[in-house]
Amino acid sequence: MDTIWLGGGAWLAVLRIGLGLWWLESWRHKDKKTWFQGAGITWAADVAAKHRWAAVRSGFDTVVRPRPRAMAYVVAYAELALGLGLILGLLTPVALIGGLLLNAAYFTLMIHDWAEQGQNAMMALISVVALFAMSWQTWSLDSALGWFG
Repeated sequence: MDTIWLGGGAWLAVLRIGLGLWWLESWRHKDKKTWFQGAGITWAADVAAKHRWAAVRSGFDTVVRPRPRAMAYVVAYAELALGLGLILGLLTPVALIGGLLLNAAYFTLMIHDWAEQGQNAMMALISVVALFAMSWQTWSLDSALGWFG
């Protein structure tokens, strides 16, 4: 594969690392104090309560609403883990699939917000490309440790 400056595998690593930085920024920009006190989940509960799909409303009420503090930690630290995993190339396929699932959850919850949809669509597309192109083969701990072929 002919490319400018870097080889194809290195460009895929750049894409993977960029996605990791994006997840890390999602974690970094949260006001942790208010987020862990429930602000993020309160906001999401308001969005879910007005959602056009009854399944989203009932799913949120069943899974998230009974445990807002725990879910706030799950969301925030999932974003941190995804960012670090992708940047370091550690358990990269797991991080890419986890990111796809988190983007799908965000995409579903925020179905009416086009700005949010664009971000989640781009992150999901990058995840799919990085996953199927096996982006962990270059510049990753997975590669250095001989994991995932």
